Amino acid sequence: MNQIIECVPNYSEGRDLEKIEKIVECFRGKPGVKLLDYSNDENHNRLVVTVVGEREPLKAAVLESVGKAVELIDLTKHQGQHPRMGAVDVIPFIPVRNSSMEECIELSKEVGAAIAELYNFPVFLYEKSATAPHRANLAAVRKGEFEGMAEKIKLPEWQPDFGPAERHATAGTVAVGARMPLVAYNINLNTNRLDIATDIAKKIRHINGGYRFVKAMGVDLADRGIVQVSINMTDFTRTALYRVFETVRFEARRWGVTIAGSEIIGLVPMAALIDTAEYYLGLEDFSINQVLESRIMEE
Repeated sequence: MNQIIECVPNYSEGRDLEKIEKIVECFRGKPGVKLLDYSNDENHNRLVVTVVGEREPLKAAVLESVGKAVELIDLTKHQGQHPRMGAVDVIPFIPVRNSSMEECIELSKEVGAAIAELYNFPVFLYEKSATAPHRANLAAVRKGEFEGMAEKIKLPEWQPDFGPAERHATAGTVAVGARMPLVAYNINLNTNRLDIATDIAKKIRHINGGYRFVKAMGVDLADRGIVQVSINMTDFTRTALYRVFETVRFEARRWGVTIAGSEIIGLVPMAALIDTAEYYLGLEDFSINQVLESRIMEE
């Protein structure tokens, strides 16, 4: 591929494996498109797909997957820990190689217009593609979720950028945009008290006075008998993973709680992990060029 654009669409289905496979199949075996990863979470009831490709093939594959999600997912019957407003909830485009943020913004607008035309599905543009400042933050767009969107979408300030000003009866609405690479990073706590995870999430997320470029919420992992601080790191170059991890550990200690472990959902830029390794190993004057795989890829 000469040009590489990444897309990480999120779908509101994490439990029905047959439906998940039908959605993921839209990205398999397509010239100019490479499926890198997909993961589903039953507690969140959510599927996250990571795919890269050239502009037009990627656009076609994403649109096909949206049609499949609209066909298969009924949000009136959907329940999960993760906030959601659409069958396909969010579609971000990220520049990777020989592509720019401006190109990703333009692509997001083309995809948004096509979704509205093909599926009569309301579309909000968010992040770098947002048409107004109050629409840039995905959390603000999604506030009220599927249930609240029926009335929210009728407000003048929340008219969709594309499609009808009416929530789709079963598929809801979707946010499409362009953004920097995001790291979906979750920290599990050795307690079943959701209020502790929620309190810590409030302390670290930017909207409540915490770290810039951090979004967080508490999640109940009922099947494991523990809770989770679920985090989106929207710019790991400005707020490091290790800094957030240590803050969560520090705040949990106040409650007499320890960290059970952490996880990364989907793919992560190598630089984010190297940054963390440098911190914990106390490496001096370390460079990404010292990573064997990084040098091999340059050859």
